[in-house]
Amino acid sequence: MKLNYVCRYCRMKLGEIDGSAADESRLGLRSLTPEEREDIITYDSAGGMVVNLICDYCREALEIHPELALAPSPLQ
Repeated sequence: MKLNYVCRYCRMKLGEIDGSAADESRLGLRSLTPEEREDIITYDSAGGMVVNLICDYCREALEIHPELALAPSPLQ
């Protein structure tokens, strides 16, 4: 299975893991609650897993302007 890490705000690709290294339990994804999984993990059209995180640029922007977190697409 292919696993992609992308920023939830700007959609920049942060990383990718292919093959057996993409095992959910080895990556700690099995420890997420069902609500966290629903919020963080999605699947692409090819069946690969997408983990939605926040890149450094967006994190810094949100720290400076926390009100941006209330907008649906704050940094696009």
